Amino acid sequence: MTHHTENSPKLDADVIVVGGGHAGLSMTAILGAQGLKVICVDRETPSETLSETFDGRTTAISFGSQKVLAEAGIWDVMAESCCPIENIQILDGADSPVFLEFDSSEVGGRIFGWIAENRRIRHALYKRIDALPDAKIIAPAQVTDFKVTDDTASVILADDRVFTAKLIVGADGRGSFTRDWMGIDTRQWSYKQRAVVCIAQHENPHNNIAVEHFHAQGPFAALPMLDDENGNHRSSVVWTEHCDEKDSSRHYSEELFNMALTDHFPDFYGKVKVVGGRYAFPLGLVHAHNYIAPRMALVADAAHGIHPIAGQGLNLGFRDIAALCELIAQAADKGADIGSDELLQSYQRQRRFDNMAMAGATDVLNKLFSNDITPVRIARKAGMRAISKLPFAKQFFMKQAMGGAGILPAMIKDGQEAA
Repeated sequence: MTHHTENSPKLDADVIVVGGGHAGLSMTAILGAQGLKVICVDRETPSETLSETFDGRTTAISFGSQKVLAEAGIWDVMAESCCPIENIQILDGADSPVFLEFDSSEVGGRIFGWIAENRRIRHALYKRIDALPDAKIIAPAQVTDFKVTDDTASVILADDRVFTAKLIVGADGRGSFTRDWMGIDTRQWSYKQRAVVCIAQHENPHNNIAVEHFHAQGPFAALPMLDDENGNHRSSVVWTEHCDEKDSSRHYSEELFNMALTDHFPDFYGKVKVVGGRYAFPLGLVHAHNYIAPRMALVADAAHGIHPIAGQGLNLGFRDIAALCELIAQAADKGADIGSDELLQSYQRQRRFDNMAMAGATDVLNKLFSNDITPVRIARKAGMRAISKLPFAKQFFMKQAMGGAGILPAMIKDGQEAA
């Protein structure tokens, strides 16, 4: 990584965001709405990322993260396509009863969050950014290098175009090129698990219930979705498995897969079958040793990637975005340098502990629940029973599920208080 001290070139933007996933697009929309000039560079072709077959996943949007999407200017148009979560049921082991249940009535009728289809989030963000005069997306475009001076930072693309700004934000995922260029090492390991993701259609309504069923191979989650245009009841499935690729449920015949789905779903769903494709993603943990370098910062999965067991991966990234956007806006309002070392150090101080705490918590939860050792199984069931009987403990875990615990940026904290 080299730093140059020659005279600063003309700026193309205030901020350049590398990566056009949910995190990068959300940050681009928020900063653009604040009147900052921002460019988002993404390697993927927009027509492909917006297609129904690009990504069959859904995202759990916590009560707190809804505020971030509102700041991005898309929540009003997204809300109608998101399914609220009003009840969470946790089961442990085969033929398990509901060991722990969280209900919205216990938090003043507030819902825990929403399940949104990834493609709908992307569509809304693309449309929003297109309507902002100070924000734009450059895609497909491959970043091949960076250049940092005392006053500016530039991205260099494969076609030799160069764009210069006061700050570059890496939102380019777990395998972040930006992070590698910054020379930042990571602590990471594989869980030797994969998540098989699909959409299931079921005979009976889900009643806005999210189910997390722990098995020895890993958790099985059924997350409520809105009915399709024909009124068919649907849930998003995240099925964690620990086996050789050749034995993965992704390769089952449709008949066998549907039988396995029905066996994993609680009985009240009735008959269950898969609709659409099945997708598989390796699971692991990654955490960057640092989030910043001169005139550069990392957010979301580029800084930290966690196990999906708590459904908080993107919600944690939204906290990064909220914190960094707030610092940038405050500096811009004062006419200060939005890429200063002081600002970046403040961002890292705000976010590092919270991210490390959640990474550690999800790692422990996965290890605790992804085994069938008798003493461990007895201890965790006793723990869940205790939580269900202790109001303060239950309130703590419900607050976690709503994205209202931990170190919250003002953008999210205000949303919590307003609720």
